[in-house]
Amino acid sequence: MRLFVSEGAPGSLPVLAAAGRAQGRAELLISTVGPEECVVPFLTRPKVPVLQLDSGNYLFSTSAICRYFFLLSGWEQDDLTNQWLEWEATELQPALSAALYYLVVQGKKGEDVFSPVRRALTHIDHSLSRRSCPFLAGETESLADIVLWGALYPLLQDPAYLPEELGALHSWFQTLSSQEPCQRAAETVLKQQGVLALRPYLQKQPQPSSFEGRAVSNEPEEEELATLSEEEIAMAVAAWEKGLESLPPVQPQQNPVLPVAGERNVLITSALPYVNNVPHLGNIIGCVLSADVFARYSRLRQWNTLYLCGTDEYGTATETKAMEEGLTPQEICDKYHVIHADIYRWFNISFDIFGRTTTPQQTKITQDIFQRLVARGFVLQDTVEQLRCEHCARFLADRFVEGVCPFCGYEEARGDQCDKCGKLINAIELKKPQCKVCRSCPVVKSSQHLFLDLPKLGKPLEEWLEKTLPGSDWTPNARFIIRSWLRDGLKPRCITRDLKWGTPVPLVGFEDKVFYVWFDATIGYLSITANYTDQWEKWWKNPEQVSLYQFMAKDNVPFHGLVFPCSALGAEDNYTLVSHLIATEYLNYEDGKFSKSRGVGVFGDMAQDTGIPADIWRFYLLYIRPEGQDSAFSWTDMLLKNNSELLNNLGNFINRAGMFVSKFFGGFVPEMVLTSDDRRLLAHVTLELQHYHQLLEKVRIRDALRSILTISRHGNQYIQVNEPWKRIKGSEADRQRAGTVTGLAVNIAALLSIMLQPYMPTVSATIQDQLQLPPPACSILLTNFLCTLPAGHQIGTVSPLFQKLENDQIESLRQRFSGGQLEESLSLKAKASPKPAAIETMTTAGPQQIQVLMDEVTKQGNIVRELKAQKADKNQVAAEVAKLLDLKKQLALAEGKPLENPKGKKKK
Repeated sequence: MRLFVSEGAPGSLPVLAAAGRAQGRAELLISTVGPEECVVPFLTRPKVPVLQLDSGNYLFSTSAICRYFFLLSGWEQDDLTNQWLEWEATELQPALSAALYYLVVQGKKGEDVFSPVRRALTHIDHSLSRRSCPFLAGETESLADIVLWGALYPLLQDPAYLPEELGALHSWFQTLSSQEPCQRAAETVLKQQGVLALRPYLQKQPQPSSFEGRAVSNEPEEEELATLSEEEIAMAVAAWEKGLESLPPVQPQQNPVLPVAGERNVLITSALPYVNNVPHLGNIIGCVLSADVFARYSRLRQWNTLYLCGTDEYGTATETKAMEEGLTPQEICDKYHVIHADIYRWFNISFDIFGRTTTPQQTKITQDIFQRLVARGFVLQDTVEQLRCEHCARFLADRFVEGVCPFCGYEEARGDQCDKCGKLINAIELKKPQCKVCRSCPVVKSSQHLFLDLPKLGKPLEEWLEKTLPGSDWTPNARFIIRSWLRDGLKPRCITRDLKWGTPVPLVGFEDKVFYVWFDATIGYLSITANYTDQWEKWWKNPEQVSLYQFMAKDNVPFHGLVFPCSALGAEDNYTLVSHLIATEYLNYEDGKFSKSRGVGVFGDMAQDTGIPADIWRFYLLYIRPEGQDSAFSWTDMLLKNNSELLNNLGNFINRAGMFVSKFFGGFVPEMVLTSDDRRLLAHVTLELQHYHQLLEKVRIRDALRSILTISRHGNQYIQVNEPWKRIKGSEADRQRAGTVTGLAVNIAALLSIMLQPYMPTVSATIQDQLQLPPPACSILLTNFLCTLPAGHQIGTVSPLFQKLENDQIESLRQRFSGGQLEESLSLKAKASPKPAAIETMTTAGPQQIQVLMDEVTKQGNIVRELKAQKADKNQVAAEVAKLLDLKKQLALAEGKPLENPKGKKKK
């Protein structure tokens, strides 16, 4: 067979991707031809792509060629796939052709391009969401997926045309785009030019007529809510009427929580934060907050759940921070561990364990895994050239070297990875390297080190991945990153460092070295569990009964999805490996990026001082959670979401429902006589509740939050249409109708309080207290909507849940957090010992920053004066005086004044 394709011909995308599936099933020659070349002799116009069969016959429609390749690979046809192909040809292609023509040929952007395809994309998203399947025709990729992906790729590769609210479409598109055949097809056809590669092809097409966007289904859009069957309505009503009696008994909380045979045992981890930094909002949403939502949801489902995290405390970063603050590494760990714990406590993170890695258990388990790897031949020795700072008299950890990226030229690349291009770097490859501590140029020195033999572990890793990934909930970016590492070829990875602060290496000749955090940080999960219970192996050596969910940002994927699995597989000790690897993209801050080292963005301890409750922060961070692509924190958007979604939608509905019970019915839930419209509403709420469950079971956290808001909108519309405040003044029938509407509305509010619990636990508890929701209903969330507040139930005092955020309040916060976090870091700096003398330069700060510093100096001066008046211990006074001097130095720098040498007291 011979396949003819052309660069810039959109039809070539799906056929090349489909050809990848049939690889090895038949001999195939792929030829790239010009767009004007006539390949099929009996066609009057040039046509590409074309498949010339061995029989001499030709296939020249995209779907026919793709179908042929799928049939070769053993795929069986089905009606649903055929329906999608018909829809693609008749509905999607005309809309897509118009959008691409407007974009590429006419140079239009934004809504002009998106408008023709809006309904088509929404249709795909709704279909994926309703079926709760990862692919268009079921659990596995089909011909329909490849044909639609190939058609959509030129447009949707630009995130501007893939709205965040289309979460199911996002996930589907990312999953397919990360597959190697699809990547190769895109590279071949678009040649890294993006959609502009299609310009020569599109310029030859007729200009589309004015495209209004036709319907994408047989029912009109407004009828979308009217697609319930009578059976679905009857089932929803039957579940509602059973009420609280259908709730299973609440399972008592174990201590310690251990796996139970025959039950669903869920082990959840958040990536361990570096102890020496304060987590910013991006860290919080990427790791702990996302995992907390899933842990709380798991408990609501009565799954046996253990959720753990802790501080990652070893390494050069800790040594350097200790040097900066004049403390020992252990003291710096103790100090910052408390800071981390306080931040997560304020954010209401429900860890079962929040531990740390500087423990005897960490040493014991890490050394055991290492010795098992050595015994099985998976550890190599080699000489390594490292950068050493002669001024600091130490080998530099990768993160403490900065220079020019050898791949993309980015001038602030770290010694382990470039933030711009994402490539991993060996520190000695950096151009113009600098020590980040003293800014001197390091020199290259040799040292003997140990390596994990990843190439030797490649086969068991790939076998494990082949068994794990199908049917799992690994996020598309996690799958893509691991495939990229495998495609590029595994290389031995250094697992030791020339440091003192770390887990000692138990091998002769390496006693002066410690393990590199890449090797032993992930083992911290095991040691933290071991410090929680001596039965830790029931969780971590029990892959048959435990499902492990690991949450992180995408930069941590290689260590959790490859390095630790290789270590555990090589140790051959039946370790529990990650079942579901949940990685977010990055959360940016306004127009830039969060950076711990540069102090850009809002950090965890600062959020507490804004006057905005923790649940509002939780809601907004989860609303913008970067699931399919990077997202950005925006103060203006936070105001809008609080005032529209929380205050006007959710809070308004729940408050009105409760107030109607209090005002019209004396605080007692009235009798409810359901009409056909009420039954239909029950079914719609049930359907949305089930959608919420489907999304959270797939760890689609952001999308599931939309389901809560959708139910709330249904409730508001229901109240608005039925007007119980008017009916209560009317006839007996009107008053009864007002009672039914109020009773049903307050039960929807009760349901929302439970659905909100993973997202906004304090608000959830407040609603449940106001409604006096029976305790069993607060702890379990079933897949059906139950009547949990029956007629006669007495509610408590109802009050507003949310406060409006004002423009001037938000603008003040935006100004406060702009231009680096100088003043916000004072709370930490004030606790620290003075830094060693160093050359410091700073541009003059703004008046607001200077005022904050002046206030801090005054406050610290008062502390010193009070201590002296009380004749406190000299050492205590000296420590507070040192803090005062440090603050005065910062104030002088902020004002652009030269630093004065400290003056000693004159002797009398």
